[in-house]
Amino acid sequence: MLFGAILILSWLVLLIRYPSKALPITLAALIGLGLVASWVLWQESREERHLAHLQLRLVYDPQTCPANLPLALTLKNGSDAALVQLHWQIAAYRPGDRINLAERLYESPRYRGPGDLLPGATWQDCLPLPTLRSGYRPSTLEFRAERLQGSFAH
Repeated sequence: MLFGAILILSWLVLLIRYPSKALPITLAALIGLGLVASWVLWQESREERHLAHLQLRLVYDPQTCPANLPLALTLKNGSDAALVQLHWQIAAYRPGDRINLAERLYESPRYRGPGDLLPGATWQDCLPLPTLRSGYRPSTLEFRAERLQGSFAH
């Protein structure tokens, strides 16, 4: 932090003392920084657009899934790019409520997607339940995937 402050202060002194030499370099650096920032923002917005086209459905289904993995997951890639990786967290809500009943603990399960999922393809799996607050039965709750993070093939 101190080193960065010294660098900025030194650059400002050079800019004030020798503006004809420092100004073109400063402008070139600012343009370069602006280009890099715009490229990063474009990449992030592109990933968000692809994530918005994913259809992820979670249903508590102990009849179809094994007892230790009672959440049935259906993931459809509705985007026009292949899904390379996907991570998410599961939240549990009472119908019509906005309070997340899934506890976020260190030992909570980590959820990840199938790997490569082509556009239009569907993936199904069974997942473990997140740790729920005491007093709530999974059969009375709605489960949702939140905090989706993913990457897509370009």
